[in-house]
Order: sequence, then C-alpha cells, then structure tokens
Amino acid sequence: MAARGITYDDILRDLKAQKIAPVYYLMGEEDYYIDKLSDAIVDAVLTKDERDFNLDVVYGAEVNIDKVIELAHAYPMMAERRVVLVREAQAIRSLDGLEAYLEHLTPTTVLVFCHKHGKLDMRKAAAKVMQQVGVVFESKRLYENQLAPFISRYFSQHQVDIEPQAIQMLAGHVGADLSRLTTEMDKLLLALPAGNRVVKAVLVEEQTGMSKDFNDFELQAALAQRNIFRANQIVKYYQSNPRSFFITKTLTNLFTFFSDVMLSYYAPDKTDAGIAAWLGKTEWKVRQDIGPARRNYSGVKVMQILGEIRKTDAKSKGVGGDRIPQEELLQDLIFFILH
Repeated sequence: MAARGITYDDILRDLKAQKIAPVYYLMGEEDYYIDKLSDAIVDAVLTKDERDFNLDVVYGAEVNIDKVIELAHAYPMMAERRVVLVREAQAIRSLDGLEAYLEHLTPTTVLVFCHKHGKLDMRKAAAKVMQQVGVVFESKRLYENQLAPFISRYFSQHQVDIEPQAIQMLAGHVGADLSRLTTEMDKLLLALPAGNRVVKAVLVEEQTGMSKDFNDFELQAALAQRNIFRANQIVKYYQSNPRSFFITKTLTNLFTFFSDVMLSYYAPDKTDAGIAAWLGKTEWKVRQDIGPARRNYSGVKVMQILGEIRKTDAKSKGVGGDRIPQEELLQDLIFFILH
C-alpha cells in the first residue's frame, strides 16, 4: 500500500473499513495524531479480550530492532492477529535489519512505530520498503489558521456549536498543543449545561479562568489598533489579577504577533488574502489585527518593538540586574509600543 501523502482521516477511514496495513510508521512533531492513530489501530485489530496475549507494547529506549522483529515474528493466541506497538521509536538507535522483516512480513502481525518529535530519514532502505508495504504518516503541527477549523470540527463531532469569540479565546489561551487543546475542549463539553448545544465565551471564561474581555488576544487587538485606553485597561486588569497573567506567555504572544506584522510587509500580494496566504493566517486575522497594525506602525517601529520585547523577556528572567515585578515590565513595554 503506497503511503506517501496519506492523511489522518485516510487512515481512520481505512481502519473503520478493516483495511489494516501490516506496518505503520507514525512520526512527526504533533503528538496528538500519533497517539490517536496508535489507539485506533489497536482498537481496529484487537478486541479488549484479545489484548492480554496479543498486544506487546515496548519502548524504543528499552529495546533494539532485533527484539522488535522477534516480537513481530510471534503468532497470535486465540485471535486472528496481534499488534506490536513500539512507543518512543525515535530512541531506537538503528533500524538495520528491519528491511529484511518488511520483505518477509508475518501476515498475522500489525507492527506500529510511534516516532515523536522528529521523523524517519526517508532515504534509508527500511523507510523506502515501509512506504511500499505499509503506511508512513507524518503528524505535523497545525498552523494558526488551522486551529479555528480544528476547534469547530471537534465540537461539531459532538453535535455542539461554538461561538467565534470562544474559538479565539481557546486558540489564544492554549495555542497549537492539540493534546492540551482537546483536554480543554472535553472539559467544556462536560461543563455544558444540559440541553445547551452552544459553547459560549462566558463558559470558556468560567472553565479556563481566562477573562473574555481582558486577555492576551484582546491586548494584541488593542495594540494593533493603537487604542491606548483599551491597552492600559488590560494592563491594569493584569496588575489587579496577577494569577491570570504570565509574562512569558504574554511576551511570546506579542513577539509572534509583531513578527507576523513585520513579515507582512514582505508579502508579494498586499491584499488581505495575499497576506493571509503569505503568513499562514486567516483573512479574519489579517483584517482584525495585522491590517490595523500595518497601518499604525512603521516597519522601523515594529523592529524596535521586537527588540524591546526581547529586552523585556531578558529582564523578566533577571538578566542585567534586579528582578523587576512582571506587572511593571509589561506596563513599560506597552508604553514603549504605543508611543
């Protein structure tokens, strides 16, 4: 089965149809899809009663490829197939010898490798054979413009809608860590009142402790519009509610935002759609924040802002002298940005 370009949904669809490959190599930077697919493969191949004798789970740091192959050559007990699941496969020092197994597969074994935080060197002989006989899947981190559709689809699969503001709050609060994001969404589903099929911003506020009116996303919007009153309102809220404010996270969000603004100046197509495609953002994001910031700040000012954010980050970690309270650091930074 040729596996180049296969998607997460493709694999789930094949598993549901009982089209099971003899070997899966799941790799990449996004843990979420690797974990979901490995669980789905086990569920598709074995019943719960069959797993005691037909599911071997090993870890790359504790085995070599010879041991994995030895397990793969074993035959199932009181079941049609067995699964050998190799977690942390990136820790296996060498795959030498795997090619020979792949050329003479044990037909009753499904071999699954979970390789996180990186990917297999596809120039290796074993990788080339694996693509021919099994499934090689790369789990990539989502871009910012993919988060909103992911959140919407997740709730839709549970027959629940979610407000646009609630989507932005979740995306801004959690970011692209899909394992953490789905955990937060599951909490919201459990907290949703009976009979209510819409997740609103107020529910996100209640469950995450994140204010729907005073957060990094709203601060970013105020700075983009150069709204001095609104930006200072949010800074004062942070000063009054220190538990809701983590300067490292805020600085990271601001640095990412102003980096996008800087990059937008170099977009070949200066329309909203062109800038969105250039940055990998949504057109809504460009219209809402990046567009206003482009109009309100020169390229030189944006470069100065990025430098000041770096300095503030260093000061927040005690570099260069006394530790300054994070609320004061933020206030000084916001003043610099706005003036």
